[in-house]
Amino acid sequence: MNYLKTAMLLALLTGIFLVLGALVGGKTGLVFAFFIALATNAFSLWKSDSVVLHMFNAQEVTDATAPELVGIVRDLARQAELPMPRVYIMNNPQPNAFATGRSPSHAAVCASTGLLESLDRRELSGVIAHELSHIKNRDTLTMAVAATIGGAVSMFAQYMQFGMIFGGNRDGDRGGLGMIGTLAAIIIAPMAAGLVQMAISRSREYQADRMGAMICGNPLWLASALHRIDGAARRIPNEEAEAIPAAAHMFIINPLNGHGVDNLFSTHPNVENRIAALEALAREMGVSSGNSGMTSAPGSAPRGGATGEVWIGGKNYTKPPSPWG
Repeated sequence: MNYLKTAMLLALLTGIFLVLGALVGGKTGLVFAFFIALATNAFSLWKSDSVVLHMFNAQEVTDATAPELVGIVRDLARQAELPMPRVYIMNNPQPNAFATGRSPSHAAVCASTGLLESLDRRELSGVIAHELSHIKNRDTLTMAVAATIGGAVSMFAQYMQFGMIFGGNRDGDRGGLGMIGTLAAIIIAPMAAGLVQMAISRSREYQADRMGAMICGNPLWLASALHRIDGAARRIPNEEAEAIPAAAHMFIINPLNGHGVDNLFSTHPNVENRIAALEALAREMGVSSGNSGMTSAPGSAPRGGATGEVWIGGKNYTKPPSPWG
């Protein structure tokens, strides 16, 4: 049912793009928008992982540069019965993470330096397990397609405001909609595309939380991580994400919270509700709070670090690796 819902939402998002083209350029605009929709879908299918990772300046790490993080990903991927994904770190103070890729065999997991400095090993395992759940459920492809098309819709509407597409005022070709149709396309279509993106993300986060908790073995590890990083994300802006809001739904925590985005327009479900669901799952599994890691101290954060350095658990892995903790 979840896959059917996602397919319907993606179809609706593509439909919004087609309506946008028809409102602006009539039959010509409809045909043009159809081919643009096909191109954006195909592009996001094959290049979504590399594009997203490049947008956030993520750097790939290995056993030599980040042995503990790569080890955690490897162990959890084995538990999830997944191929080993590529592992990336983005130099960003906001604690966050995302997964991307068109399939489990072409996937990548990315964590921010802020996340690695804020969480202990158990909490980090919960976050990584959540991202691996998105890979296992093939959410990464769905979210990348939604981000690509949603971004294209917004960009298309912005161009329209300056008369850069289908110039002129040929009302006959627009089916008589004229200025009303153009205004509707400029204002309503991007809002509708954004709402669809939110629905896609919100319908998947609870499932990824639950499956991630099963993968790492303790729902309260992820609950503790969500509680910790949600508060930090609200205080620390993510400048890259603010510049690319169409990709916000890919993160485990809404990266736009740093600028106080209203919850009504959030790409993610309420964190308190997610934590409550994980706590309920812990009771079902018979997991006690004593084993949750809720009171464990995070790894000591470094006092600084130049761009391009890789810090994990208070240790700089641009230098020869040493044991974590």
